[in-house]
Amino acid sequence: MSTTVAIIYHSGYGHTARVAEAVARGVRSTANTQSLLIRVEDIDQHWQTLEQVDAIVFGSPTYMGSVSAQFKAFMDATSHQVFAKGGLWANKVAAGFTNAASRSGDKLATLQQLSIFAAQHAMHWINLGLPPGHNSSTTTEDVMNRDSYFLGVGAQSNFDEGPELAPKHPDIMTAEHLGARVALVTHELAEGRRNLSLRRVA
Repeated sequence: MSTTVAIIYHSGYGHTARVAEAVARGVRSTANTQSLLIRVEDIDQHWQTLEQVDAIVFGSPTYMGSVSAQFKAFMDATSHQVFAKGGLWANKVAAGFTNAASRSGDKLATLQQLSIFAAQHAMHWINLGLPPGHNSSTTTEDVMNRDSYFLGVGAQSNFDEGPELAPKHPDIMTAEHLGARVALVTHELAEGRRNLSLRRVA
């Protein structure tokens, strides 16, 4: 059974786009799974397509403790395009990622905003599923989840480095992990639904 995971994102300077691409690679690393990268600038071309996908991963840079204005405009548009039309995204799998120059930068607020957004659409939120990374005297930054997020990916990009250098490799690997995790859970949910349907028929 094939499944499709869409990644909807905004990237102001290219750094968050790298995270989105890493999530997509993680999705494709799972057998029988396709990824679909969608910039919020192009969302009007994809509303009908999004009705058919099995999962949606949301991604935005953190600007002033929130998603970017461009991503918020997309969120607001879903009230008419998705919610008011009968909850078209209900029971799809969801997850999220963000990126900022600062280690904290209130990125958790953005991940919470994304998870609440998914909840309003009655979606199933998938957490990162990784232990804390660099949190002791014996660990280094060269590990996944180096800044110890749980709700989603919180990547960090130095403000004086372009997207060819930032985010660092551990954050890219963390994003790939999230993509693979979302793909796996999406398959598990789809298979479970199929089996339940077969039992009801039997």
